[in-house]
Amino acid sequence: MKIRGDILRTYQSIHTWTGIIAGLVLFIGFYAGSLSMFEEEISYWATPSSQHLPQISVEKFDELITKASADFEKAQQGFVLNFDEAVSPLTWTEEGGGRGLQLSHIVRHATLSPQGDLITQANLSNELGDLIDNLHRTAGIAGKVGHEDLGVLVLGGAAVLYFLALVSGIIFLLPTLVKSFFALRKNKGANRFWLDSHNLIGVISLPFHIIIAITVVVFAFHDAFYGGLSVGYGDKPLFEQPKKSAVTYTIDKLPTINTYLNKVNELTDGYEVESMAFSGLNSARPSVGITIINKQEMMRHSSGDFIYMNPYNFDVSFSSIPMNDVDVYTPLVASFFSLHFGGYGGDLGRWLYFIMGLLGAFLFYSGNLLWLEKRRQKQVVQTKPNRFMASLTIGVCLGSILAVAVTLLASKWLYLMGVQTNSYYTSCYYLVFFVALIYAFYFGAAKSAIHLLYAMSLACLLIPITTLFTLVIPSISLWETKQVSSIMVELVALVFSGTFYYAAVKTQRRAYYGERNSIWALSCKEQFEVLANTKPRCT
Repeated sequence: MKIRGDILRTYQSIHTWTGIIAGLVLFIGFYAGSLSMFEEEISYWATPSSQHLPQISVEKFDELITKASADFEKAQQGFVLNFDEAVSPLTWTEEGGGRGLQLSHIVRHATLSPQGDLITQANLSNELGDLIDNLHRTAGIAGKVGHEDLGVLVLGGAAVLYFLALVSGIIFLLPTLVKSFFALRKNKGANRFWLDSHNLIGVISLPFHIIIAITVVVFAFHDAFYGGLSVGYGDKPLFEQPKKSAVTYTIDKLPTINTYLNKVNELTDGYEVESMAFSGLNSARPSVGITIINKQEMMRHSSGDFIYMNPYNFDVSFSSIPMNDVDVYTPLVASFFSLHFGGYGGDLGRWLYFIMGLLGAFLFYSGNLLWLEKRRQKQVVQTKPNRFMASLTIGVCLGSILAVAVTLLASKWLYLMGVQTNSYYTSCYYLVFFVALIYAFYFGAAKSAIHLLYAMSLACLLIPITTLFTLVIPSISLWETKQVSSIMVELVALVFSGTFYYAAVKTQRRAYYGERNSIWALSCKEQFEVLANTKPRCT
């Protein structure tokens, strides 16, 4: 396929500058997003096993609710029933709660002893998984614009540029796409290999990236879209609000749990109940949100679908699955969420999204490096803008990975030291991130990249070592590794550690033995400082 050279240059410029402008925040969003595919497992891994009380049979849930609501006033207003064997059967909020990230959310857990006695304990909820998800949604950018997070809006704008970069990149590649699609030319130098890898990953994962770009824009600017849709409705609301009942309900009239399970079986096909979140039980507007899972279906989220209903008369107020055959809007909206959050394909689908997220992060990182290398080849002496962009790329990309790894590592040590975990999570992340960013600017891209990669490898390696340390010393053993999800966190950390170590070795070799006028090359003075007894390769 032939395209005029001036047209190709135009699309190349669009691809380059949209990628450069949006790439760094998107790198954080994709890296954190890949981890957020397992945010519940990460929170469970970080929480001491002693904070989860033994599960009971479904037949005893009604007795548990009765005893808990009789002894605790807050349990009368609302609670969460969990059917997962790994977590406490009944929980409710003692302090904090509400929508959004809650760093001071204290939850009381309850269960029954074999003799039928009520057992409870209150703990600070571990929000490590939610913090990673918040990083995924905001790229760590703090602040609010109205009721929306500033970071969400920034990522929405970046996603628009991201979409332009995808389209322009494909157009630019069209003339050579068939010839060089699977070509990874190692024998033509590191730059060509990086370019081939960048192109291959971009083309193979193009449908995934288009889906993510479009859905991010919809999520970020949904208020504007709904505002535009509401113009045609006049004073009539776009969505019907649930009507306030004239009857005030009381918890003693609550149906049995088996009644809800039967109702879910009646409304759905093939779904299993994961949890039930009751609220406003002694009010005129009670609600129960039932999380349901069917891994054979396209679910709204990887954690499941949901049905909201009145817990006393079973009137469905909202559902992420269609309640009748003529409902077109519900599955359409649910598909946007499912395609973005990997709500299909079961666990295999989640792992594929995890891998695709990491490859997406590599796409932005490699794109910046390729741009810098191209500009470097045109100049004998590196300009300040080039050095600035190189340091910024290393500081933001590697700094964010190191910050997340250190925060994960710190999680169990914070419990061992008996300190408030959630507030230290945010402090730990931003402290490490900004230290890495300053380090990159102070020492330059080449030297800081080597050191940060080694630090990332060490931090990831210490995660399973810390867990092993807590297991072999009975006096501090707060965690059990019976759950497969807990073991997988350790195994993935080991894989990351090995990958970062290999990257550090390759980066160090390039710094010493690569092209001397490259941004990624150490100066003669820096080589002497690091390897005093080794003659540097200087010209």
